[in-house]
Amino acid sequence: MTRRLLLSYLALAVLVLAGLEIPLGYIYARGETARASQDVERDASMLAEVAEENIEKGQLAALPDVVSDYATRTGGHVVVTDKQGIVLADSAPAARTGISLSAQPDIARALANQPTVTTTTDSAGRDVLSATMPGSSGTTIRGTLRLTYPLDQVSTRVHQIWGALALAGACVLAAVALIAFSLARWITRPLRTLEAATAQLAEGQLTTPPDASAGPPELRRLANSFTHTATRLQHLLKAQQAFASEASHQLKTPLTGLRLRLENFEPYLDPRAHGSLEEAVGEVERLGRMVQGLLALARLENAATTPEPVDLDTVLADRVAMWESLAAEQYVALDITGPPVGSVWAIPGALEQIIDNLLANALRVSPPSTTITLQRVPGAELHVVDQGPGMNAADRERAFDRFWRSSDAHHDGTGLGLPIVRHLIHASGGTITLHPAPGTGLDAHIHLRPAAARTPGPRSGGEEFGARRASGPRAQTAGRP
Repeated sequence: MTRRLLLSYLALAVLVLAGLEIPLGYIYARGETARASQDVERDASMLAEVAEENIEKGQLAALPDVVSDYATRTGGHVVVTDKQGIVLADSAPAARTGISLSAQPDIARALANQPTVTTTTDSAGRDVLSATMPGSSGTTIRGTLRLTYPLDQVSTRVHQIWGALALAGACVLAAVALIAFSLARWITRPLRTLEAATAQLAEGQLTTPPDASAGPPELRRLANSFTHTATRLQHLLKAQQAFASEASHQLKTPLTGLRLRLENFEPYLDPRAHGSLEEAVGEVERLGRMVQGLLALARLENAATTPEPVDLDTVLADRVAMWESLAAEQYVALDITGPPVGSVWAIPGALEQIIDNLLANALRVSPPSTTITLQRVPGAELHVVDQGPGMNAADRERAFDRFWRSSDAHHDGTGLGLPIVRHLIHASGGTITLHPAPGTGLDAHIHLRPAAARTPGPRSGGEEFGARRASGPRAQTAGRP
């Protein structure tokens, strides 16, 4: 931001200087040209009077000295003709006298007693100011005088003033840059400390609050507000983490006791009530799994970790080997297809949890004699495809909502499996979408980042939850909606 502020100040200064100096330069250039034109016209008039007087007195031999002296002093070129346009004197080194110039427009007008002042090009190709004056007394024309003055000296003076203006502008810009840099650093200092504090807070602990003693008042107030908000947020996070770590121990004991008491009722109940008892025990077990899922999800959202390269192919082979025995009991086959994917970015333990939850969901709805396919696709993609009843479009939209279960679900899922899967995938920098499988079933499409990509930054993830490897497929508690 310092650089952008500095550039904006300099851009504004450049616009102001350009608005002032460019018109000033053009005004000076036009004024210098006008002054030179007036000087040439004045000198031409004076020389024409001197030449007319010499011609009138018949002192033609004095004309070369007059024009040569003027040319030597000023650098101009002077030509004098008589009333017929015949050259009487020429200040040029290779002067030719006796030739007629009456056909040239400016000489012809001067012979008609009409002066001419213009800018033209001489025989050498240079731009010159030309003034042609009649040498006359009243209406009597005795000759003409042409004075040409090169514009090189005028251009040199114009260039000098442009250079002076450019130097002054550069000095002003240097001063503006120094002042603007100091001002920009003063303005952005609270923002820099605020950025560092935000990064610390994203890591989970604010150790260096932003500086609220420097900078504009608005930014100082912002820094104070951020510090107050961050402090309250840290207190809330610590309280929630304490709840997540303690609640599981506090809830396990009464749920376990309730289940044992229900099971102890079995010998004393009428056989017709055994079915209701089993349902009650099942609901208690489901409540326990739901509590464990909620606590795991809370730990997942409160923790932070950095994705690491993980070999997806190795994890797939390991998890399929763990689930094959349970799948075989249900007469369901597990199949890994596609070329090896290699390493992908994932938070520690996330891939195992993702695959276990998706396989548990797929096995729960897969009929016997079907196959669950784990299809690898180049580009760090994985498809988990089952041949179950699938989901309609509305159910696929809500499948990642917590506790949501489809209306036709006939299983004891908790509705937390897919939310946990999505959170783990997002924490690893990937995405998951649900699509209908060919024929029937569901296709869970996972896209992760190849490990060859740039080094990832910290992301919210479940360090504690993700690092916990499942002991086996029967230990999975996440349910399919």
